[in-house]
Amino acid sequence: MVLLHVKRGDESQFLLQAPGSTELEELTVQVARVYNGRLKVQRLCSEMEELAEHGIFLPPNMQGLTDDQIEELKLKDEWGEKCVPSGGAVFKKDDIGRRNGQAPNEKMKQVLKKTIEEAKAIISKKQVEAGVCVTMEMVKDALDQLRGAVMIVYPMGLPPYDPIRMEFENKEDLSGTQAGLNVIKEAEAQLWWAAKELRRTKKLSDYVGKNEKTKIIAKIQQVSTFCFNVSVVFVISLQTDKNVQ
Repeated sequence: MVLLHVKRGDESQFLLQAPGSTELEELTVQVARVYNGRLKVQRLCSEMEELAEHGIFLPPNMQGLTDDQIEELKLKDEWGEKCVPSGGAVFKKDDIGRRNGQAPNEKMKQVLKKTIEEAKAIISKKQVEAGVCVTMEMVKDALDQLRGAVMIVYPMGLPPYDPIRMEFENKEDLSGTQAGLNVIKEAEAQLWWAAKELRRTKKLSDYVGKNEKTKIIAKIQQVSTFCFNVSVVFVISLQTDKNVQ
C-alpha cells in the first residue's frame, strides 16, 4: 500500500492508503470525499456545540430580532414548542439571536459534548502525527455518532431549517460562506505530488513506481476556474488574430 500524506496548501489534513495499482480517477474522488467528509463533521460539531448551549435554531424570520420585535410582529416559534430536549430545557439566551435559548439540561448537554469530542478525535489532524489513516468509513462512523447523540437529546427531531438537520440530510446550503469555499467538488479535484499533477487517466504506480511501501505528500486542490477562463480567452485571442491575418 502506498501511504499518502494529504495536504491542502501547506497544511496537513490526513493520511490515506491505496494500492499502487489504483486508478487515479478513483483515488482523487476518494481523497476528495474524505476531505469533504471531515469538513462536514467539523461543521456539525460547531453547530452542535451551539445546540448544547442555546437550543434549536429559531425560524429564519425570527433570527436576530429582539423579544419586543417578535411580540410586535406576532411571530411564533412553533417548532420550539415541539422540539423540547429530553429531561426538559434550561433557558440560556443566545446573544447572537440564532437559537431559541431552550438549552438541554446538564446531563443531555454532556451527551452532546462527549460525542462531539469523540467525533473530532476521529477526523483530527493529530491522526497524522499518530500515523493513523483516515477512511470514509471512519468519517461515516463520526457522522453516525453525532446523529445518534442528537436523537438521544432531541428524540422528536430538529426543525427542518436547523443547519444540523440539514447537514444530516445533505441539504446544507453553503453558498456565499467560507465553509462553502473550503469544500472541493469531486469532479474538479486535483492531486499533485512533486510539482506534478496526478492525472486521472493514469494509475498511481505510473508516478510513484511499483514499490508498495512508498510514502508521498499529495496535495489536493480544486481546478482553478480563473486559470481555465484565462486559457480559454487566450486560445480565442490567438484564433481571432490568426483569422485577421
